[in-house]
Amino acid sequence: MRLFAFGLGYSARRIVRLPGIEASGTVRSAQATVALRGEGIEAFVFDGVQADAGLAAALAQAQAILISVPPGPSGDPVLRAFAREISAAPDLERILYLSTIGVYGDWGGAWIDETSETRTTAPRGRQRLRTEEQWRSLGAARGVPVDILRLAGIYGPGRNALAKLREGDARRLVKPEQVFNRVHVDDIAEVVRPLLRAEGRGGVWNVADEEPAPPEDVIAFAAALLGLDPPPEEPFEGAAMSEMSRSFYEDNRRIRIDKLKRELGFRPLYPTYREGLRALALAGEGAGQGPG
Repeated sequence: MRLFAFGLGYSARRIVRLPGIEASGTVRSAQATVALRGEGIEAFVFDGVQADAGLAAALAQAQAILISVPPGPSGDPVLRAFAREISAAPDLERILYLSTIGVYGDWGGAWIDETSETRTTAPRGRQRLRTEEQWRSLGAARGVPVDILRLAGIYGPGRNALAKLREGDARRLVKPEQVFNRVHVDDIAEVVRPLLRAEGRGGVWNVADEEPAPPEDVIAFAAALLGLDPPPEEPFEGAAMSEMSRSFYEDNRRIRIDKLKRELGFRPLYPTYREGLRALALAGEGAGQGPG
């Protein structure tokens, strides 16, 4: 499978390493292209406006396209720069767009699925919804299925509660009844694997683990794995934090992944944060770095 990935970031780099994928894609710096080409991934610079020579030719060879570049205030930079080339790619069979569960907005902690109303009122959430629809429209016009993957909060190697504890960045902010949904980066790749082989019409897929949990519980569990005392609990109200961090607490919902399990036979490698953090701890995450 020849896969072209716009935005070879944290999740996309896991995806392009799936067996059977011949990968190419974009990054934002020339330095990053050198590192990826050393790993056998043909990489090109695309900064949202300017693109390396050769990118269009590689894109024309793609059988599948993965988009993990977030939209900006003026829309999706990939659509703006490459909609024509993507529509003309002769071997294109599938488009996958990495979106976010943030589009659902606040549900007061209720369980929701892909049929639930998208209630977001945040500008970035509304822009995500517009971009999802634009990709669906391009796919319909081109005659290829489009899969929208709405991702929960991503964690994995180098990006997890264990590392935050050792770096001294972990906090246990407590907002009563608040839960967050999360997903291990390897499970995102495991969702993409069957989608690349699928023959359906595409659709929306929620990608999360099976236990939404209070963030303070996750930090406490990670601290226990490292043999550390957890940070003290802090009431959310009145806590000092950035406006961006505070905004994540405005929405409260529990994400179902029944559709993935039913239609793709998906079974998460890490069904809760406990399995994910245990595996990371066994791999040495959070060991011997920073404070503690």
